[in-house]
Amino acid sequence: MNHAVALAVLCLLAGCATPPPPVAPAPTPAQAPRWHAPLPHDGTLAGLAAWWQQLGDPLLAELVAAAQAASPSVSAARARIEEARAARIAARAALLPALEASAAAARGNSQPPAPLATTVQAGAQASWEIDLFGGNRAAEQAAQARLEGAEAGWHDARVAVAAETAATYLGLRSCERQVLVADRDAQSRRETARLAALSANAGFTPPADAALARASAADASRRATQQRAQCEMEVKALVALSALAEPQLRERLAAPWQEPAGAVPAVPAVPAALLAQRPDVHRAARDVAAASADVGSAQAQRLPRLTLAGSIAAGTARAGGVATDLQTWSIGPLGLTLPLFDGGRRAANVDAAQARHADAAARYADRVRQAVREVEQALVQLESARARDQDARTAYEGYAASLAATQARYGSGLASLPELEESRRVALAAETALLTLQQERLAAWVALYRAVGGGWSAPGAAPAATAASS
Repeated sequence: MNHAVALAVLCLLAGCATPPPPVAPAPTPAQAPRWHAPLPHDGTLAGLAAWWQQLGDPLLAELVAAAQAASPSVSAARARIEEARAARIAARAALLPALEASAAAARGNSQPPAPLATTVQAGAQASWEIDLFGGNRAAEQAAQARLEGAEAGWHDARVAVAAETAATYLGLRSCERQVLVADRDAQSRRETARLAALSANAGFTPPADAALARASAADASRRATQQRAQCEMEVKALVALSALAEPQLRERLAAPWQEPAGAVPAVPAVPAALLAQRPDVHRAARDVAAASADVGSAQAQRLPRLTLAGSIAAGTARAGGVATDLQTWSIGPLGLTLPLFDGGRRAANVDAAQARHADAAARYADRVRQAVREVEQALVQLESARARDQDARTAYEGYAASLAATQARYGSGLASLPELEESRRVALAAETALLTLQQERLAAWVALYRAVGGGWSAPGAAPAATAASS
């Protein structure tokens, strides 16, 4: 017994615990040294954190902020942070002694003719599980990793909401521009139909031409109505995302809108820099660290456990007019628990923790590959939109000039109505293609913003390197 007491004293002097098992680092998949897709705008880079302000549209920035404040996914992520913080506090508490106070009062006698006695006592009891093999320390590390992962998840939710709101808003603005094109086209075709009807009534053109003009005008009116309905759906989506009153939002949307010149999100030059710029990748890494700590905690449960208790109390007892002081204290018992047989439960817990660690590592590797894929795809989309932009503009300008010439020839009687309508359809298709390409480019910018993490960086991480050129 003396040897056991001496061992306990040495443990107390040494800090009462051995270091916890080392936490396995998250595996990092092999990365290419640089992006295979070209960087946009020859690598001219700008910060992501204030990307919405760089677009020069204050309404977009306000909508993003409102959507983040109203989003249930952001609120749920915030709740998960609080849960993780409470779990970390509980895990840290297991490393410290527990102290409880008690007080009691009693009056009675044990056996007549003994006089009545009044006893009052107060005291404190302490208990402590000495973390010999680092199990509690590993549990605390797991809770800390999960808290950091929850914080990264909150940032990921905010970035996702911002990207969805921006994509919806920019889609609405592009839709409004297409409505203007569709309305101009419908108005022009109605005028052509009116003139064709007059000409047919006067006998200068066949009735079939007038019927063709009426059909073309009706088709243009249908497209314009359909386009306006699409814009209405985008407005409803913005109302739902931002939680703003629809009349207030429509009043703000009534202001003229100019397509942004093109602010460029910062793109890391090395794919591995995503580890510092994507909150979902950081969260996956923290999940691996937490799972590794869980393995250490489960392994420690298979080893002996040492506990120490103590108490101190003071009180008085009064009987027959005589008061007596009562004071007690104790250190111990010092208890050592040795797991001998549990039917394999603790070993199964270790196996389960190791399986969860392997799963978390696989998920982390997949998350990194997915992150690289999303950025590469966004870069390809941007490059494709850039490469097609000049051709689309040239085609639109050429078809618009052809339409103007055909209209002049038709007015002079040198072109038929079918020729005019065919030229108009081709010009409309070219202008619609140009607007669609511009919307695609803006959508690719939003996708790139989302793919590179929205400007978020892991706490304490060095700023991601950026490329000076593609």
